[in-house]
Amino acid sequence: MKFGLFDHLERSPDRSLATQFDERLEFAAAADDTGFYCLHVAEHHSSPLNMVPVPGLWLSAVARATKQMRIGPLCYLLPLYSPLRMIEEICMLDHLSKGRLEIGIGRGVSPFEMRYHNVDHDESRDIMIDHYKCLREGLGKSEFTYEGQHYRYTNVPMPFTPLQENGPAFWYGSSNTTGAKWAGENGLHFCANGGPQFAKPNIDAYREALAKRGGVEHPKAEFAGGAAIGQMRHIYIADKDEEARRIAKPAMEHHTASLNWIRKRNAADQLANRLNVHRSEKFEDWEAQGMVIAGSPSTVARELRKQVEFLGVNYLVLYMFFGTMTLAQALRSMQLFRSEVMPQLKDL
Repeated sequence: MKFGLFDHLERSPDRSLATQFDERLEFAAAADDTGFYCLHVAEHHSSPLNMVPVPGLWLSAVARATKQMRIGPLCYLLPLYSPLRMIEEICMLDHLSKGRLEIGIGRGVSPFEMRYHNVDHDESRDIMIDHYKCLREGLGKSEFTYEGQHYRYTNVPMPFTPLQENGPAFWYGSSNTTGAKWAGENGLHFCANGGPQFAKPNIDAYREALAKRGGVEHPKAEFAGGAAIGQMRHIYIADKDEEARRIAKPAMEHHTASLNWIRKRNAADQLANRLNVHRSEKFEDWEAQGMVIAGSPSTVARELRKQVEFLGVNYLVLYMFFGTMTLAQALRSMQLFRSEVMPQLKDL
């Protein structure tokens, strides 16, 4: 079992953005010392949910604040980038991180964010797939030519290649079986979202498609079977259950309000119903669905173990710093995770 971190880095109600950035870099350095496998960061636009809408720029700072933890977007919204520029950015980040880069890709879950960028959401999946094929063709080549539905390049010189010999591994995150199946068919590593009952069909769809393919494109020896199969989960740990829930509840409810902000702003638009996100903003509803776990080390370890055994994943991607949570609170939770939760899950 490996453990990763995920961050939206939503807008704080009581701290400057400069302070938030400084705190997150300190948190990333602590995570590096703790032994987390990778720090993944989201990409969102025109929403308080995400203050790092240019993930590559943010990750270049994270690369220099850390030494061993892998880093990567989860995900780059491919329809918003030129493939050639994307290849160049990936190469830069791989060198800046000294070969620690992981690349998550996606179409963009929000039709409103896509529309703000003049991308038709109904076409975004096809654009993403064409872009991904172009990336695979161009990365690591001294020159490349590509002709697809949306992108065309002819004899483009590529003096810049990734540091990793075979290039960074690609990942896909999904909350539906269509995306999960595509990730398996194309040999990407995978992360699921949602509660255990919601996530299981998606994980099963990915695993079945991957088995038919014969394995991932970029196998990782550190994961059983070579493929990272992850589940995202919000957690908060304190010495006692009551203290953990007291801190986690307002933090989570600020975070869930940010998650729902863009949908509520566009509530009159029929596209609002297409956002595949959990819509309740109440901590108790998220807790009941197993999407947030707050408690003592033994409580959190017990619930994580139960979910891992039910889902059959080999990678837990944890939100540990969110909403109104202070840096001190997040660091204390991480310390307890390292000293008391990790040892209880080492045999998974």
